[in-house]
Amino acid sequence: MSNHVFAYGRYRCEYELLREPRKTVRLAVRPDQSILMRCPANARSEQIDNFLKRKWVWINKQRRYFRQFCHEVIPKEYVSGESYLYLGRQYQLIVRRSVREAVVMERGKITVRANGEVNIEKQVAQLLNAWYRKRCVIIFGERLQEISRSFGITAPKLRVKKMDKRWGSFVRGEMIILNPRLILASKDCIDYVITHELCHFSHRRHDKKFYRLLDKKYPGWEKIKEKLEIRLGAEGVLDV
Repeated sequence: MSNHVFAYGRYRCEYELLREPRKTVRLAVRPDQSILMRCPANARSEQIDNFLKRKWVWINKQRRYFRQFCHEVIPKEYVSGESYLYLGRQYQLIVRRSVREAVVMERGKITVRANGEVNIEKQVAQLLNAWYRKRCVIIFGERLQEISRSFGITAPKLRVKKMDKRWGSFVRGEMIILNPRLILASKDCIDYVITHELCHFSHRRHDKKFYRLLDKKYPGWEKIKEKLEIRLGAEGVLDV
């Protein structure tokens, strides 16, 4: 993959070019407004440039669409009144001092009981993030078991691991890795990522066979993927 610059009149943008053993050109604008172009390995620079000239209005429209969802990420302070995502819904954080530490979710609120007298925000952060990590293991495990049954296979091992650029990954046909930030997303988004990774057990590359299987197992996955990346792209990062 290589980086290039496309210029047409006053319009100018950077894009990534991936040459593959394919017959057609595929152009994608990601939610972060970056552009990826997949083309045949023997495509000439002139052909690529002419294709982009025909598509620059569409590219500009897509980037404007995604730009409206770009917000400044505000760091969490772990104080009462803040809003936190869990399974696609917003919950208000309530912090209470208590002898016994606990995290309880009910009636649209997440209540954290902390006994710290000094730097209580740090303690709230530790308790809340530990609760999120436990919910990752439980929810991801339940969804993996159910979706694996729909594939007619035994659920592979599950690992939850922070990843900067991926929602999920598969390892040598025996394990899938899921990004803990998925716990902030709705279950249809979690199901999409798990389904995507399970499809890799049959087709390791993102080729036509892979996408045919993904279309069969999760019709309409494109809209779910877009919702996932737009929704969580603007959410403050939790240390889960």
